Amino acid sequence: MKAFTFSAATRRSLIVASAAMALHGAVLAQPIELKLGHVGEPGSLFQLSADEYAKRVNAKLAGKVKVVTYGSSQLGGDKEMIQKLKLGTLDMAIPSTVMTSEVDLFGIFEMPYIVKDRAHMARIEKEVFWPSIAPETEKKGLKVLAVWENGYRHITNNKKPVKGPDDLKGIKLRVPEGKWRVKMFQNYGANPSPMKFSELFTALQTGVMDGQENPFTQIYSAKLQEVQKFLSLSGHVYTPAYLTVGSRRYGNLPADVRKVLEDTARETQAYVYGEASKAETDLLAKLKQSGMQVNEVDKDAFISASKSIYEEFGKEVAGAKPLIDKAVALGK
Repeated sequence: MKAFTFSAATRRSLIVASAAMALHGAVLAQPIELKLGHVGEPGSLFQLSADEYAKRVNAKLAGKVKVVTYGSSQLGGDKEMIQKLKLGTLDMAIPSTVMTSEVDLFGIFEMPYIVKDRAHMARIEKEVFWPSIAPETEKKGLKVLAVWENGYRHITNNKKPVKGPDDLKGIKLRVPEGKWRVKMFQNYGANPSPMKFSELFTALQTGVMDGQENPFTQIYSAKLQEVQKFLSLSGHVYTPAYLTVGSRRYGNLPADVRKVLEDTARETQAYVYGEASKAETDLLAKLKQSGMQVNEVDKDAFISASKSIYEEFGKEVAGAKPLIDKAVALGK
């Protein structure tokens, strides 16, 4: 029986084909890289939250998925990142106030003093957010994996201590991109202007803006204490943050990967709340040490000046009134 032999050319072809298959296998074995963007500076709650989530996912899905975080608005401002999620050019982001521009019902979290504390927020999340707001988000091509935190917001400025709404009259105040925050501060008498967070430091430094409002974690990590003199402890709005994906791109991930991403997102909430609670005392002390003049506010005066925004939101946004009533009732 004649032995079967390959010609030199055939052997070369087989070697090339074998190498190509090996390379293809190596490419297939590479973990899927998921980019997670946010606007937080180093040391912010956004950065701590994103990095902790990435660490947990990467440990659970080692070799399958790698979450890579990009802070400091490297991938754009909140609005730009939301658009990228919808287009499928970004995998994940942690928007906050800007979600009111996508789904009107997110405006419930813009209502002053509606969230009393994190325990109250947990009840609102369970009974208002997931049943009523999350489904509306999915209609816009977005999916929220978990509700995290941006924090309680306080007012800073360079003009004077703000003790009540009257003290805001005429103050040029930077606010995030969301119409209800603008309306709220207009009602208080300020002159609010939406602006990207990445542009805020320079606007305050140059006097384009007199002041702004943010949680301590955003104020301190962005070094706003270097360009702001007064810190007024208004706590006027509690802002959740939402770990969000674009539905189209996310739907293409394997089901087992999606489950880990979602379960880990929910699990990470406890870490986020723990860090947020700790920061409230630690960062306030640091802001005082930096030389900021800190004052309490007349919260009753702010609450009284907020009634019209509740009424306007309840009338203008379909389905908002019963959700407001439910959220308020959950705080009693």
